[in-house]
Amino acid sequence: MKVNSKKVIGIVLLLFGLFILLDDFVRWQSLLPQPIEDAPMPTELHPIVNEKKNTLITKAANKNISIVITDGFRTIEEQNAIYARGRTTDGTIVTNAEGGESFHNYGLAIDFALQLGNGDVIWDLAYDGNENGEADWMEVVEIAKDLGFEWGGDWARFQDYPHLQMNFGLSIRELQRGKRPETSEEEE
Repeated sequence: MKVNSKKVIGIVLLLFGLFILLDDFVRWQSLLPQPIEDAPMPTELHPIVNEKKNTLITKAANKNISIVITDGFRTIEEQNAIYARGRTTDGTIVTNAEGGESFHNYGLAIDFALQLGNGDVIWDLAYDGNENGEADWMEVVEIAKDLGFEWGGDWARFQDYPHLQMNFGLSIRELQRGKRPETSEEEE
């Protein structure tokens, strides 16, 4: 039986090439995000976010600014219903985040609005109810930032002016994979 050396060399090179591709694939797979832990979804605001929310309300009141928290923790179902607005249901688009893609779903975000003396709630970024020459909204935002919140109005793609969040150094992807922030500031 005569062996064709060109075919043998071709097969060896093909096998070697497949081995290299398989090795690269295995290395690439190890770079993909792996499940971190099987943590349950939160059911309320994170304790630190809740504490900072209360501090925000108090500090704003000390500047004669009354605010209300219009939203906090949201379930996946609630987030999906909000996402549907302006898309598959009536209304205006107010979010680009589907269920599981919002810091609200992990208890790490709140939304606020200003409350007038007569009880009306407004989302007026220029309103100066305490008459100090500064927009009350921006005064609240500065207090929130000092407390460690990130403001949705600073985002480049989709400004969400009522939105305040604390990510604790975690991305949505990490939260989706089960990672959760610590529950006290000392543990961070």
